Amino acid sequence: MCPGPSSPRSRPHVAVAVSLGLLSVLLLAGLVCLGVHVHASAAELSSIKANLTERLQVSGDKLSSVSAERDQLKDNFTALKDNFTALTQEKDRLQLLLRQKKTCPEGWTMFSPSCYLLSTRYGSWENGRKDCRAQGADLVIINSLKEQKFLSIINTRHSWIGLSDKDTEGTWKWIDGTLLTAKYWYRDANVVEPNNGGIGSTVEEDCAVIKPDQNTQNSWNDVSCNTALRWICEKLA
Repeated sequence: MCPGPSSPRSRPHVAVAVSLGLLSVLLLAGLVCLGVHVHASAAELSSIKANLTERLQVSGDKLSSVSAERDQLKDNFTALKDNFTALTQEKDRLQLLLRQKKTCPEGWTMFSPSCYLLSTRYGSWENGRKDCRAQGADLVIINSLKEQKFLSIINTRHSWIGLSDKDTEGTWKWIDGTLLTAKYWYRDANVVEPNNGGIGSTVEEDCAVIKPDQNTQNSWNDVSCNTALRWICEKLA
């Protein structure tokens, strides 16, 4: 008995079987692709991880190197500081020894760092300055109250100092050209120095003297530069 034509009911079953087969093939292909992608991603992730690990290691090594350099610099700075302190102490010691070894010529009085000479002769301000220069000195320049007090103690006569306003009236300058700052002019209820001789005077008083037996901070006076007085010389020890 020959088979007859297939029944219309069997055709849908064939189509379903074919569809399932194709779907299985597609699903298998998708799984294969997914597996390949996952493998590639895992490899890439592993590479990234390895790269990050390497960079972290390099950064850690650099940080360790920087820390070591910092510690070395700190040690070097401490050593330099100690050396500087030692050199400063040695300098102070040598300066002290040098000061102790310095002496003044006979007849001169030391008041660090200078030597002072009270003249025994009389003359004008210019003559007094010439005499000081001939001895390697010059008329005294008073730089501080301490020096002013020292001179007030040793001085016993009206004596020339290296101060004048010969160039410009009222502008008092020391012989080295510096302007007068610290001032120890004589003054009381009736007289205020410098006064250029006072009202009505015809004599210019352009040179300064230090007076004895006066208040330490008020012992200067201006007098005529041609007046015959003693003088005080000063030079470095």
